Amino acid sequence: MKDEDLPELENDDELFEHHRIVADGGQGLVRLDKFLVDRLEKTSRTRIQDACDDGFVKVNNIPVKSSYKVKPRDVITIELPYPVREIELIPQDIPIEILYEDDEILILNKQAGIVVHPGHGNYTGTLVNALMYHFDQLPKNSSNGVPRPGLVHRLDKLTTGIMVIAKTDHSLTHLSKQFFDRTIERRYVALVWGDIEADGTIIGHTGRSLQDRKVFTVFPNGEYGKHAVTHYKVLERFGYVTLVECKLETGRTHQIRVHMKYKGHTLFGDPEYGGDKVLKGTTFAKYKQFVQNCFEILPRQALHARSLEFEHPTTGEWMKFEKALPDDMSEVLEKWRKYTATPE
Repeated sequence: MKDEDLPELENDDELFEHHRIVADGGQGLVRLDKFLVDRLEKTSRTRIQDACDDGFVKVNNIPVKSSYKVKPRDVITIELPYPVREIELIPQDIPIEILYEDDEILILNKQAGIVVHPGHGNYTGTLVNALMYHFDQLPKNSSNGVPRPGLVHRLDKLTTGIMVIAKTDHSLTHLSKQFFDRTIERRYVALVWGDIEADGTIIGHTGRSLQDRKVFTVFPNGEYGKHAVTHYKVLERFGYVTLVECKLETGRTHQIRVHMKYKGHTLFGDPEYGGDKVLKGTTFAKYKQFVQNCFEILPRQALHARSLEFEHPTTGEWMKFEKALPDDMSEVLEKWRKYTATPE
């Protein structure tokens, strides 16, 4: 079972090792992954295949799949993420907002600015560090060697909202399977640039950009990345921006942010995908100042995980949890309501 909701590689260049290999003139046809595993010390075939899927392996400057047949004089360049270092989890007294708790699960409201799990540049001060302090023991979970006790899914650093934490091995297994089977229902609220005409569904493989690995993108032909599906419906219109509800069918890294940008509706305030600039509207200085004031109130992407529904791991009861929008999003929405109600 692949934990598709948790992993998110960091962005720094020093996390990658770089290789350049030129096939000799007498090279016979051979699969690329086999060719590389024989030449890269201590590198598994799976690691190479994952790098190919992410577009980090190129032949003659063109990204290729692991099944590509290497030919004489091919120039192969590879970027591989370094193995994640072993991390010692340090309990830290960081406040967490608990919405519900029993012997099996914990429901919390994640605040903006807190990283969910340790990683490069964030070895302390994460939600996992907080959980380690508040609970004596949580079931072990890891991805790529990174310890994530109790975690079965994640939210981006600047995204707020509901998360479920597993308190026992049984609940960890049960909840992980629900995420894998896509039976858990997750609904987010997002403010996006542009006037969305109608409700819809976005289907498109997502993966790291081949031009800039710091961000993700959509590969509409499915040649790279992973299958991703986002359903959205309009909640409120403000002319230049639209409030939408997004229901996830899959749980890819940055999925809503990437899918909405692909549709031409970048999330309002999103610093990584260009939403922190004026993308729609008038050229009036008054309007530009209004938008800038909104950015100052909400210095992040306008995205909130509002509801989570799933089957309780032991009772089998269908449970639903909701959390109202945080103050920063609510304040910005109210400003848009007043702005659109006032003639320019």
